[in-house]
Amino acid sequence: MAFKDIFKFKQGETTFIFVGGKGGVGKTSISSATALWLAKQGKKTLIVSTDPAHSLSDSLETKIGHYPVEICENLYAVEIDPDKAMEEKQRALESQKSMATADQLLGLDFLGEQMDLASASPGADEAAAFEVFLSVMTSNEYDVVVFDTAPTGHTLRLLSFPEVMDSWVGKLMKARSKLGAAASALKNIIPFMDAENDIQSSQELEETKKQINEAKAVLSDPDRTTFKMVVIPEEMSIYESERAIEALNKYDITTDSIIVNQVMPDISDCDFCHSRYMLQQKRLALIDQKFSDQVVAQVPLFKDEVKGKEKLLKLAEILYEGKDNDEVEASVIQL
Repeated sequence: MAFKDIFKFKQGETTFIFVGGKGGVGKTSISSATALWLAKQGKKTLIVSTDPAHSLSDSLETKIGHYPVEICENLYAVEIDPDKAMEEKQRALESQKSMATADQLLGLDFLGEQMDLASASPGADEAAAFEVFLSVMTSNEYDVVVFDTAPTGHTLRLLSFPEVMDSWVGKLMKARSKLGAAASALKNIIPFMDAENDIQSSQELEETKKQINEAKAVLSDPDRTTFKMVVIPEEMSIYESERAIEALNKYDITTDSIIVNQVMPDISDCDFCHSRYMLQQKRLALIDQKFSDQVVAQVPLFKDEVKGKEKLLKLAEILYEGKDNDEVEASVIQL
């Protein structure tokens, strides 16, 4: 099977591709190259950086912010800013508070305190990232959304958010009778809530739970959501990726391929290079063993950085069209 044949698309529904792996393996370059290549194929594509240490702007050599910007024909990009996301939530909460009656203020003050805690919590980045996922999931505005993810631990927390939110709404349903009308303010901090209407009944909360379950269904649908694991031929990267795939399986998220990045050529007149090459060959054999049920593709280690659309497209041609390094005359070490 050609590597490009792994992509699946449904008419009228967005396809989601998560690109992940250990820090420093080249996720941003692979993500950017993938998004550019898909856009070139005529797919309306959004690339989303969920890594707090964004490098997407550097990779594409274009200033990218918290809201989607057009990079080129069919390609849009966004770098999620969790601080801005939380500021928006705070403004929405303050607006709700200004309209509250005196008997609601205690509950609203409590919610404000929770927002302050949430904005400083380790999960704030993942919460903001997941809300973007929810917004693009329900709109079907794009043919495909590529997520340039944070290192493995952050990404696993991001993908666990449907379970967290499901539990949260369940607790809210129990707490509603205690908080009374103040519970309506939570519509501003829970995705899917209708901003035009208060939470009036348990029936509406049940609808919210239904929508969260729909989000979980999209994540677990292999025809709509897949995960591409980027590894380098080193033991730490291989074993961390193996554990990550096991964790993804628990969330019913399909890993459809392994991209082995930074593969060295054999340079016989360089003892150091040859030694590294031989070591990598052993690690490549381990990758074949560990991920025998995956489609595996290799990306060579090049001599220069992958930056800018032209070089990223050359990288994509190697990965998705099977061209070799000489054919595309590329020169990159991935970010």
